[in-house]
Amino acid sequence: MNLSREAAETVGLQAVAWVAGNDELLPVFLGATGASEADFRDGLQDPAFQGSVLDFLLMDDAWVMAFCTELDLKPEDPMAARMLLPGGEMVHWT
Repeated sequence: MNLSREAAETVGLQAVAWVAGNDELLPVFLGATGASEADFRDGLQDPAFQGSVLDFLLMDDAWVMAFCTELDLKPEDPMAARMLLPGGEMVHWT
């Protein structure tokens, strides 16, 4: 899938909002990252923060599927968005 940078940021923002609204997942994210709720609010518009939320979300297929189902996204959209946000570039080791 080909996403624009703007579309990737939209998916990233949707991921941030989705995790924030998930009473079970938000504490897991905060505990895993050491972020506070204030950090979470401050990072809403930051593409790098959106990327970190997508990294977290992409750790579990069930989370990805729930997110995509709720937002009517394709299952590959979160990974495609992540690759366009800061820190998501593919590393080529050769």
